[in-house]
Amino acid sequence: MGHRLGDASTPARLAAPDEGIGRDELALATRNHGLPLEALRHDITPPGLHYVLTHYDIPYVPEGTPWPLTLDGRVGRPLRLDLSDLHRFPQVTTRVTLECAGNGRALLTPRPVSQPWLVEAVGTAEWTGVPLRLLLAEAGVEPDAVDVVFTGADHGVERGVEQDYRRALPVEVAMGGDPEVLVAHSMNGAPLPPQHGYPLRLIVPGWYGMAHVKWLRSITVADESFTGFQQAVAYRLRRDPGDAGEPVTRIAPRALLVPPGFPDFMSRARVVRPGTVALEGRAWSGRAPVTRVEVSTDAGHTWRDAEQAPDDGERWAWRRWRYEWTVTPGEHVLSARATDAGGHTQPLEQPWNRGGFVNNLVQRVPVLCLDDEDGSAGGDGE
Repeated sequence: MGHRLGDASTPARLAAPDEGIGRDELALATRNHGLPLEALRHDITPPGLHYVLTHYDIPYVPEGTPWPLTLDGRVGRPLRLDLSDLHRFPQVTTRVTLECAGNGRALLTPRPVSQPWLVEAVGTAEWTGVPLRLLLAEAGVEPDAVDVVFTGADHGVERGVEQDYRRALPVEVAMGGDPEVLVAHSMNGAPLPPQHGYPLRLIVPGWYGMAHVKWLRSITVADESFTGFQQAVAYRLRRDPGDAGEPVTRIAPRALLVPPGFPDFMSRARVVRPGTVALEGRAWSGRAPVTRVEVSTDAGHTWRDAEQAPDDGERWAWRRWRYEWTVTPGEHVLSARATDAGGHTQPLEQPWNRGGFVNNLVQRVPVLCLDDEDGSAGGDGE
């Protein structure tokens, strides 16, 4: 949808070898934000700490504004539903970990120029809404349906193409029960905050964040594959500009550490005291349940199993893990890596792609252990 203002086939730009973060990337980083890693301690991320990525402007929707959701296309009975109509359907609450497809982009070389994520583009919330399959059943999907297209109210220009934000799911995913796709109206028991899609958004458990269309206003069932910008141009794994690429879909396994000790202000390098330090963190995968988390305290030379929290049945949410580390004075590099039931493991060397997507490279956390009980970590004051 929208007008073509340039050439959408122009590939995303790569940073020059010595090019630092530019003002355009800084502007994106100011608008969007990641999860402070110490907030991994929360089973459920408070909305203000949950990562945020918005492509265009956040639509202004005052409370009480009518918000009809249309469902049309290849259906027998087109629907026009307001919020009260949606509340008459059975409601489901699901705990889901969301991660941005570009998480880790800024760590790649050469660096794709876009939102400069490190590893913090993640969060876990409890989302409440109506199973999408119930709405599609009410409308009566035609046998020739191929894709279900979702349109948000956010509007802008990307690589020369004026557009509403639109994504699609294969009809079998949209109508299936694993994962249970939701048209959600609530986050952590309260109405969606504006930055998280108020008043309606899509939740697709196990899929990267680009699939979870926010400010959802229409659902269209199509009898052909959707070829909009966010589907056919963006969010594809390409190594070369002319490569058609593979689509980005489910979340690759990842483990992150809660930063131990206390931080240096500028570098965020960690400082700890000698003795036993409890390392902890979270692990997740959208492909299959995480079955193993390993920890390294020597920059990846040796790995030891961490203890995972009992499976609480929340298939689409992260799980806590823990490891007791006996630390000695000096410099250390900590890492954790996750393996899921499908045999997918985080890589020690990250395969590269032009968009900087699906970068689940093992995290590296530098730690300085002081050699005296009340020693100083150094640094200048203000």
